[in-house]
Amino acid sequence: MTKSELDPKGLFHESFNIDGINAEQCRSIFLDWALSLPEGVDSKEALGQLLQQFESDHPDHPMTQVMQAGLADMGRPKRRGGWRSRPR
Repeated sequence: MTKSELDPKGLFHESFNIDGINAEQCRSIFLDWALSLPEGVDSKEALGQLLQQFESDHPDHPMTQVMQAGLADMGRPKRRGGWRSRPR
C-alpha cells in the first residue's frame, strides 16, 4: 500500500511536524487514524508499514512511541466479559 492509502488524511505526517506535541495529543491523532481506516484494511499491517516509514527519522518522538504501543497492543488477545464469555 502507498503512504497515502495507509494514512489518507496525512495525520501521522502532520503529527511529526507539530512542535511540542505530547503523547496525549498523539493518542488522539492515532485514534482518529484508526477510526478512519477504510473497511478491509488490516490495521496492524498498515500501522507496521507506517511505523517503518517514520521510526528511523523520529525515534524519540511521542507519536513513534504511541505507534509502537499500538502495534504491540494489536497482538494481544482481548478479554471478553459478560454474556460472550459464558458457555452456551
